[in-house]
Amino acid sequence: MSPDEQTNKARGAVPELRFDDRVAVITGAGRGLGRAYARLLGARGAKVIVNDTGAAISGDGADLDVAGQVAQEISAEGGEAVACTESVATPAGGSAIVESALDAYGRIDILIHNAGNNRYAPLTEMTYDDFEAVLDVHLRGAFHVVRAAFPRMRDAGYGRVVLTSSIGGLYGNTKVANYAAAKAGIIGLSTVVALEGAEHGVRSNVIVPAALTRLADGLDTSAYPPMQPELTAPAVGWLAHESCSITAELLVAIAGRIARAFIAETPGVYRPSWTVEEVAEHIDAIRDTKDFWLLPAVPSGHAEHIGRSFAMATEGQRTWR
Repeated sequence: MSPDEQTNKARGAVPELRFDDRVAVITGAGRGLGRAYARLLGARGAKVIVNDTGAAISGDGADLDVAGQVAQEISAEGGEAVACTESVATPAGGSAIVESALDAYGRIDILIHNAGNNRYAPLTEMTYDDFEAVLDVHLRGAFHVVRAAFPRMRDAGYGRVVLTSSIGGLYGNTKVANYAAAKAGIIGLSTVVALEGAEHGVRSNVIVPAALTRLADGLDTSAYPPMQPELTAPAVGWLAHESCSITAELLVAIAGRIARAFIAETPGVYRPSWTVEEVAEHIDAIRDTKDFWLLPAVPSGHAEHIGRSFAMATEGQRTWR
């Protein structure tokens, strides 16, 4: 045991969580958040597929050197990395990204889908092309890489999937209907991955990050606290690690704060029949969050939602007789 290890043991320090012999595919890893994730995992022993087309924020164009530069950075620091410039926006591209991991290292253990784009416009001006272009990268892109990676993870009996949502997906914002819809859809996709992967050692979670990247270009950020991508990377690193103990959950990371976001239900009100007027009369009780239900998707949130609702109806029927 080295002197540093002895010191850490004496202090009761947590051992470093490493990724030795793990293979990680990270999309959108050429800049910003993805680059921070790739460098963190690479520094901790992971073999990294750095995927990025080098496109502009709109998703247009390409700079094929972007991914290669990050791969070189990881290699220069003693890690292992391979660049991949395929696009997540098509099924063929998603498959090729995963195949690049299999070709280089023979396996895939970790999938982090971070690639993104945006095209801002109010609802009355947003074109169908702008809507589809954003869904293609964020939501369909997530499916394209998950669809290719999941069977490999399932067959290996192990996998960690980290998909990227946003506060825009949780709370919305103006001029981003395309982005908000895609980011909300990511949550449902991750939940299904978690459910279908549970018996195969595959865990899937969502990161909801906020950091100062090129998406903040043009904004006055002078009053912002520190929000560098490296503040978000440790949360993603833990979600990607074999010690990750959660699945089908959402972690928020913003300005040094890490938190859990979750979906809950109020107990609501039972009546054997309703009129519009009665809904209006009882709306405060319907919305009352006291004693809310938190129904974890894994193992049985869907069934528990139905079971609790049916039980409430059965009890209510006895009361109303």
